[in-house]
Amino acid sequence: MTPSQPSSSQSSGPTPDPGALWSNVLRLHPIYAELAREFVIDTPACADLEARGDTPGPESVERAQQWLNNMDEKIQVHQLRQFLQTSSVVDPEGLVVLLKHFLAKTTKSDSVRDKIDFLLVQYFSQDAPTELPDDNADIAYVAKGLEPILGAVELKAPVWLNALDRVLDSARRCRSLDELLHGGVLDQGRKAKVQAGDLFYLPIALVAFTRFGYLMRRVFFRLMLADLNNILDGLTELEEKGVETIDCRRAQFSDKEPIIRLRMICQSWKVMFQAEYSSGQPLRMLVDLRASVNGALGLGPDAGADEKAAPRAAAAAAGAGGSLTTSKPAQACQGAAEAATELQEQPAMQRVDAPEFEISAAEEWKPDGDSQPDEEK
Repeated sequence: MTPSQPSSSQSSGPTPDPGALWSNVLRLHPIYAELAREFVIDTPACADLEARGDTPGPESVERAQQWLNNMDEKIQVHQLRQFLQTSSVVDPEGLVVLLKHFLAKTTKSDSVRDKIDFLLVQYFSQDAPTELPDDNADIAYVAKGLEPILGAVELKAPVWLNALDRVLDSARRCRSLDELLHGGVLDQGRKAKVQAGDLFYLPIALVAFTRFGYLMRRVFFRLMLADLNNILDGLTELEEKGVETIDCRRAQFSDKEPIIRLRMICQSWKVMFQAEYSSGQPLRMLVDLRASVNGALGLGPDAGADEKAAPRAAAAAAGAGGSLTTSKPAQACQGAAEAATELQEQPAMQRVDAPEFEISAAEEWKPDGDSQPDEEK
């Protein structure tokens, strides 16, 4: 059973005055132009935007808006994610303008929804204090942080949003990144967004999904660090036993991969993964590399994770703000990516910008039957 959907389309609010609209378009133009350049998006230039006139006519504003809309259709969610997490072009003000641009759209596709979802989490994550405990990131706290975007939000949440907390609880019970990625938890979160439909854009729902995304990033970050620390501990143990190479073919390395090389790659991954929440293939390789190291030690895939790696991961997560996003990630991430590229000669080892994981063995997201609102007020 899914949340009931409103019968009318979402209101786009009052029509902005042409001056404000043009100002926003000018603010977005360099961001979109850089996106087009970075991802080699073939699109004709907009002469009106290139001219950057102070008092354009209605036709110029309309053409500029159409140019942005065309770009929105070409830019994929994972491209926007990578761009914002590895580029210094977008400052906090630009992030606000981007969010309001997407929220103002009268027709919201799945792509628009996913971009809004990511941008809200990105905005909140950048402003949240690094020492913020998970328990303090409640609905009221997140709503306060999103006030510049959403204004004051009525905090009475419909009960169907409680399903997000159940997904978070499942994620927190995961003992490894493998369990999180392949146990159906991430898929449940995506299904929550899909099944919310137009109700996703209710202010309280936007707050709830932002909180959910922010806390899921923290879970992901801790498990990622736990896996990396587990691998590094395993490599140290192998070195102490006099082992110099191990079979890592399942992780797309060689059958005699030098331990010293694996250690250097893992250290670079610690920085690289901070800037990309859903980086497809490299994360699968991390999971497989952990299994390869444990296999070389004669252990099961999850052996030794809880006692050794988890405490260090929790401490590191607290020091890093517990999120996969930093306020100034560009230099650190770029340096890590370059270091990893130098180490990784195989084409398969290059960073892959996959949209998100495809989880096939996932349980259906089923909110409680009595939690669905018969009507929205």
